[in-house]
Amino acid sequence: MSDLARIVGTGMTQFGKFPERGLKDLSKEAVDAALADAGIAASDVQVAIVGNAVAGLITGQECIRGQVVLRESSIGGIPIYNVENACASSSSALNLAWMQVASGSVDVALAVGVEKLTHEDKRKSLEAFSAAVDVDFVRQIIEAMQSTSPKNGDKEAKGNGSGEAKPKSMFMDIYAAAIRAHMSQYGTTPEQIAQVCVKSHKFGSLNPRAQYRNEMTLDEVLESREVAWPLTVPMCAPIGDGAAAVVVTSAEFAKARGLDGPKVAASVVLSGRLPTAQEEMAEVRAARAAYEMAGVGPDDIDVAEVHDATSAAEILAYEDLEFCPRGDGGKLVEEGATDLGGRIPVNTSGGLCSKGHPIGATGVAQVVEIVEQLRGHCGDRQVEGARIGLTQNGGGFLGNDAAAQAVHIFTT
Repeated sequence: MSDLARIVGTGMTQFGKFPERGLKDLSKEAVDAALADAGIAASDVQVAIVGNAVAGLITGQECIRGQVVLRESSIGGIPIYNVENACASSSSALNLAWMQVASGSVDVALAVGVEKLTHEDKRKSLEAFSAAVDVDFVRQIIEAMQSTSPKNGDKEAKGNGSGEAKPKSMFMDIYAAAIRAHMSQYGTTPEQIAQVCVKSHKFGSLNPRAQYRNEMTLDEVLESREVAWPLTVPMCAPIGDGAAAVVVTSAEFAKARGLDGPKVAASVVLSGRLPTAQEEMAEVRAARAAYEMAGVGPDDIDVAEVHDATSAAEILAYEDLEFCPRGDGGKLVEEGATDLGGRIPVNTSGGLCSKGHPIGATGVAQVVEIVEQLRGHCGDRQVEGARIGLTQNGGGFLGNDAAAQAVHIFTT
């Protein structure tokens, strides 16, 4: 394993719906906390990369988001890059920060993720989510469906017979279709999907920065309002706001300053395949590349944070990351292997479904959890003896593949 870059400071806001807070306020809290945790000054930062997905659609702030939000923490006059890569925006920002440090270009880099996703019109937030696809292609599909669908008397057209349909992101339909195919092929059950959600809420109840801090029973999850079968509301990540930041330094800088933190053993970002390409999904390819880069295998991972935009997606991630054979993801959660004390605890932060999913902040927030796990700072949700951690963060869709896929591995 190489020791080219280390994470020496982390900072994160609570995730939730904060109508009174903006991008600047959220970013400042996370960045200032990360700098304080690292024990360095804003003037020590040599390059900053800011990940954000939908500020332009929600707040109107375009083009110079990073420069605007970092002024609040007295960071300016250095290279500041803005990264927009759907839900993988800030994990992509970390990848670029790691490149800057690992290449020897700088000794100190800052990676930030921030999102203001809540809006008084919830449809606007969901439309922002739904922009992370090939919109021309989706528009053609919708037009084709509308031309052949019933105009009157149809249950779905009327919103389940109760007036206007509740707004939802098209991503829930995509995830639901994927897990239905998995259920048909491998026998995965709604109860196994719900068990992922129960686990997430248990961990979220132990995380003071989680959006949802309530535990849920299996029956409560299964009996909640359906979004797209078999997914119910608690199985789907909520809309929210938040920010997270990490300080990445060279090993030499860390040693000179007496700083300590996990090594970045692997940093991989890939895009989804082209429609005509015959190859494995981006998540599978990114994971294998990360394992090779870090010199470890899936059996070596002690704790992981994965992109559970739905609880069903966590089951699929188990298999793509090779934590279990293809088709055994449901069994893995059912036997407790991904819970605290299990073989490979997953989403100890509460995951996206409980911790929250302010999309541009999610990737770095996952890293914050893993770094704190490797430092032994996670209290009642601490994984005993954790030495190697992994994060997996996907963004957007190209057909049935992720548009962007990031996998990072960290070691003590």
